[in-house]
Amino acid sequence: MINIEFEKDQKRSAAYEDGKEIGFSYFQISPTVWNIYHTEVDEGHEGEGIAKKLVEKIVDSAREEGIKIMATCPYARRLFKNSNEYDDVVIK
Repeated sequence: MINIEFEKDQKRSAAYEDGKEIGFSYFQISPTVWNIYHTEVDEGHEGEGIAKKLVEKIVDSAREEGIKIMATCPYARRLFKNSNEYDDVVIK
């Protein structure tokens, strides 16, 4: 089973399978905006939707804290551009 964890102190979300890290998404923090700048999933787990879950974990936490999100990470930028689902929190 894959678990997605939000690790604010490490400025990232991470995916774990049986305790082993298999993916992560890093973000930078400023007072009003978090910038997602890098998302990566182990080669053996690509195409499983893990990257999206990693980004969404950061988005959900930003919503809870009233923070806006932007993305310089190509994957996150494409995800935000192709969906209106994040319009309430993402600066496009």
